[in-house]
Amino acid sequence: MKLSVVIPVFNEAATIGEIVSVVQGVELDGIDKELVIVNDCSTDGTAEALEVVAREHANVRVLHHQVNQGKGAALRTAIAAATGDIVIIQDADMEYDPNEYPKLIEPIVSGRADAVFGSRFSGGQSHRVLYFWHSVGNRFLTLMSNMFTNINLTDMEVCYKVFKRELIQSIPIQENRFGFEPEITAKLARRRCRIYEVGISYAGRTYEEGKKIGWRDGLRAIWCIVKYNIWE
Repeated sequence: MKLSVVIPVFNEAATIGEIVSVVQGVELDGIDKELVIVNDCSTDGTAEALEVVAREHANVRVLHHQVNQGKGAALRTAIAAATGDIVIIQDADMEYDPNEYPKLIEPIVSGRADAVFGSRFSGGQSHRVLYFWHSVGNRFLTLMSNMFTNINLTDMEVCYKVFKRELIQSIPIQENRFGFEPEITAKLARRRCRIYEVGISYAGRTYEEGKKIGWRDGLRAIWCIVKYNIWE
């Protein structure tokens, strides 16, 4: 069995080497790993850092976008290139801990799930205390998504999402930015996939530290919840 770790990257020169090192250090019994990294036209030296990463690790593939398109577009490219039995999404900014892979993939490995969502709001794991209104926004978007999908997630907007490869590659991804999260949630729910949720830790960043999502992305998420649950 093989796990594909797909990593969308935009201007993460400071952390990309570290996140690759941590992912490579995760031990998974009987499971090989491949890393598929998509550089979304970074301008800060990320491309050069990825050249070093690719030379040092035989199981790392680096793909490049010539124009910046957004996280969803980078994930679309990475997922299409994945060859593992299981696909997990990993951000490059060290907010999420790869050492939690074993518990995230277990429901799929054991045959109980088709997809697994991490949750920053359940399970009693540690998390960095940051923005109040971000927390309110995340919970509101999750509630709104649940109302349309009729599933009971606690953290729809979480990065850590895990899929059977055949499943995620069969779902057309249209959103180019952070609208990927509500889009894929709606499409999984429509297919009546078996979805599990696993509590995870979270070490969020401030905007000064490089956080990119903003209020416009929240408005787009609302639009995507309506669009992908009603009109598609």
